[in-house]
Amino acid sequence: MVEQYTIVEIIQAMLAPGIMISACGLLILGMNNKYSIIVGRIRQMNEEKRRFMIKAGDTSLLYEDEIRLKSIEHQMRELAARLSFVRNAVMSYAIAVALFVLSSMLIGAGFISNSRTFEVIIIIAFSLGMMLVLSGVIFAAMESKKGYDIVNYEIKTSE
Repeated sequence: MVEQYTIVEIIQAMLAPGIMISACGLLILGMNNKYSIIVGRIRQMNEEKRRFMIKAGDTSLLYEDEIRLKSIEHQMRELAARLSFVRNAVMSYAIAVALFVLSSMLIGAGFISNSRTFEVIIIIAFSLGMMLVLSGVIFAAMESKKGYDIVNYEIKTSE
């Protein structure tokens, strides 16, 4: 039979990775919001492009319309790249959450089995999760940079 204070220790140790699970949940939420905004922007630009194509019909577009159409096409390519950074960040965070949950479960199993092997596996799983969080942060930074570049391009082409 496991002593009372040991049960509390087990629960506390198993909840420690929960801090990282919560942090990743917030990061995923933020990235999903960015994902929705980018997808919405791509759809808006695609609709604007369709209107230009309908307006043109068989005739050629005005010079200003041609410039805007090229700007839309350029920005849509950039937004697609930005979307891939968001996807990569979300995937990194999601896999990190899975590793933190695994760490938590292994901590509980390690208390029961009292094996050193579990300790090594726990450290590896938790460390991999932390590396994936770092990876997600890097992808998020790249996405922010790409967003900044797109806005700068929009400003330059609207002058």
